[in-house]
Amino acid sequence: MKALEGVRVLDMTHVQSGPSCTQLLAWFGADVIKIERPGVGDITRGQLRDIPDVDSLYFTMLNHNKRSVTLNPKTEQGSKIFRKLIEECDVMVENFGPGAIDRMGFPWEKIQEINPRMIYASIKGFGPGPYDDCKVYENVAQCTGGAASTTGFLDGLPVVTGAQIGDSGTGMNLALGIVTALYQREQSGKGQRVECAMQDGIINLCRVKLRDQQRLAHGPLNEYSQHGEGVPFGEATPRAGNDSGGGQPGTILRCNGWETDPNAYVYFIAQAAVWGNVCDLIGKPEWKEDPGYATPGVRLDKMKDIFATIEEWTMTVDKFEVMRRCNPLNIPCGPILSMKEIAEEPSLRDTGTIVEVDHPERGTYLSVGNPIKLSESPVDVVRSPLLGEHTDEVLESVVGLSEEEIAAAHESGAV
Repeated sequence: MKALEGVRVLDMTHVQSGPSCTQLLAWFGADVIKIERPGVGDITRGQLRDIPDVDSLYFTMLNHNKRSVTLNPKTEQGSKIFRKLIEECDVMVENFGPGAIDRMGFPWEKIQEINPRMIYASIKGFGPGPYDDCKVYENVAQCTGGAASTTGFLDGLPVVTGAQIGDSGTGMNLALGIVTALYQREQSGKGQRVECAMQDGIINLCRVKLRDQQRLAHGPLNEYSQHGEGVPFGEATPRAGNDSGGGQPGTILRCNGWETDPNAYVYFIAQAAVWGNVCDLIGKPEWKEDPGYATPGVRLDKMKDIFATIEEWTMTVDKFEVMRRCNPLNIPCGPILSMKEIAEEPSLRDTGTIVEVDHPERGTYLSVGNPIKLSESPVDVVRSPLLGEHTDEVLESVVGLSEEEIAAAHESGAV
């Protein structure tokens, strides 16, 4: 039995943040019914296509294990079908602009009236405040949530990350909120609203930077490279380059082959607890007893030179050899893995973190699998649905329409 087997989800989401949430629920066994516009579907079906007239990877990688129903709730028949789906589902998820579902004729109060047990979950760009009506995309969320202002190098522009921490990160937050609300419903019998704002999700992930903002009031941030280099701090948490957020001196170093390989680098942490091992590894055993190097405090103003010396060693071996040599010595490090290397890593296939999926139009493609592993609820990643593939099936089995009624719904443009 799957963990969420028996839970039915009315999926009104599109693009990334909402679909990433409902895909998680589907992976855990929920019956996710994705509602799409007749003849058009989720906009990402056609975005960034690499094969003409075939659903894009953008769409397929966010909509596994779902059923697709085309429906226009703004038509008379479509509204009736939508009402029936609300009656029959446990969860409704949407990430439209503010008020979109209300304009369809189904505000939260009406949804509660139709199905008092309904969990109504929404993703918005911002919570209540000056920006609550503003449209948000991934990079906008990263900028307004504080991530960009603290990413990059001190003398450069703010930088956004390639990880989709705004969209998929907020999708994971919403999935947790939904499961929590379902659990509470088991006790109370009542549904409720679940709301996640992308700005809030980014701020939550930037907690160590908010920590540092408060520490600034009591003096410089000693673990930041700029302190050791004598650069004064301003009023806000600065961009910290590749410094470790945990306070351990760390940075990215070149490895053998860096001249031609843009990912021949390793992240290396010169942790105080293994300083002696670091010195032995790079051929500087004298630093272990040298008063200018022996303790963390006296090393602060020398870290740039220390890492340059470590890099002289890392440049003699490849990034994987650095890891093989450092791990037995408990020296924290990690190679910079490219997406190509991740796609080809067998262990990630073995754990289901990377999966191969067969699609009737696209053929075989790679996708991410479920990052959350449950021992009693294994996940089978099923291809994304074709547009409207399950419309008739859902209208019959969930809505309860006859063949004649289904035909009439098609003719009227409701589906």
